[in-house]
Amino acid sequence: QVQLEESGGGLVQAGGSLRLSCAASGLPFSYYAMGWFRQAPGKEREFVAGISRSGGSTNYVDSVKGRFTISRDNAKNTVYLQMNSLKPEDTAVYYCAADRSAAVRASAIAYDFWGQGTQVTVSS
Repeated sequence: QVQLEESGGGLVQAGGSLRLSCAASGLPFSYYAMGWFRQAPGKEREFVAGISRSGGSTNYVDSVKGRFTISRDNAKNTVYLQMNSLKPEDTAVYYCAADRSAAVRASAIAYDFWGQGTQVTVSS
């Protein structure tokens, strides 16, 4: 059974930082590209960042470039999202997802497995 478990969310003031983690089990982690998505109330789920199987390729939505960094540790079956200079508009539920693809894809429908999400709230 595949499980993706996010952690590290919480409440932070604007300008602060959080580090999200996503621990994967039940799948050959190094064979999957990984992505982080977010969904704010009343909005569609949005691609935030993605990383290739080896970690050699990454992609970000424009609104987080220069502030967020995605990384992975294949030995620990874990993907991370370091979020700096947080803004109130970053408030959302953040989800990690796994894609059995060699490419980093931004479309949610491409992803095979999803975590339950972790809440990130940024106060102004």
